[in-house]
Amino acid sequence: MRTSILAVAAVLSIAGLSACSEKTQDNMEKTGASMSNDVSGAVDHAGDKIDNGLDHAGAAIDRGADKIGAATDEAAADAKREGREAKQDAGQALENAGRDLKND
Repeated sequence: MRTSILAVAAVLSIAGLSACSEKTQDNMEKTGASMSNDVSGAVDHAGDKIDNGLDHAGAAIDRGADKIGAATDEAAADAKREGREAKQDAGQALENAGRDLKND
C-alpha cells in the first residue's frame, strides 16, 4: 500500500512538473514574442529618425547649394561689371594719352 501511495505521489509530481514546464514554455514564447515586437518597434522608430535626419540634412545641403549658386552668380556679375569698368577706364586713358600726344 505504501508503495502504491509513493507511486501515485511520483506520478502526480511528474504531472505537476509537466504542467509547470508547459506553462513555463508558454510564458517563454510570450516573452520572446514580446521582446521581438519591442526590438522591431525600436528598429522601426530608429529607422524613422534616421530617415528624418537624412531628409533634414538633404534640405540643408540644398539650401547651402542654392546660397553658393547665388553667391557665384553674384560674383560672376560683379566680375563682368568690374571688367567693363576696367575696359572703359583703359579706353579713356588711351584716349587721353592720344589727345595729349596730339596737343603736344
